[in-house]
Amino acid sequence: MKKIILCFNKTKKELNKIIVIIISILLVSCINPFAPSLSDAETDGLGDLKTIDGFFQTFQYAYNMKDTIIYSNLLSADFVFAYRDYEKGINLTLTREEDMITTYRLFSAAQKLDFIWNAIIINDGSEIERNILRSFSLTITFPNDIPIYIKGNAYFILKRGDENENWKLSYWRDDSYY
Repeated sequence: MKKIILCFNKTKKELNKIIVIIISILLVSCINPFAPSLSDAETDGLGDLKTIDGFFQTFQYAYNMKDTIIYSNLLSADFVFAYRDYEKGINLTLTREEDMITTYRLFSAAQKLDFIWNAIIINDGSEIERNILRSFSLTITFPNDIPIYIKGNAYFILKRGDENENWKLSYWRDDSYY
């Protein structure tokens, strides 16, 4: 009887080892069982960044979903944002880092963003650099439910190393009004 109990304990220990190994493999695998998966609806807004239309589609998606990671992937390392400070009567610029901080604050503060691209006014350049002037409208709703409506034009310079690379935004001049 003693031999049977020892044998049973040994198989129970082996079974526990196998369970621990299986759990360990699951925990270190590429699939995180605790992370929610992206639905098709959540990724439908992403465009092909090798096309101008895909770039603008992804830009709109990043704003509407308030996704700073996608937005940051659209900007080149030397990105510059230019705008007019009408109160001071001067033109100002932001570096990529300053723009990312400002955009993060906007995305965090807004309850909802509704960004819509309108007509392309200018689309000029080559297969590796495009100058695009496009109208847009943006509605920002803050938690107090008071929306702010912004309309205007965005002058973009998009660049890429060659025709097989993704377009990156290197310059954005915001010509918007409230």
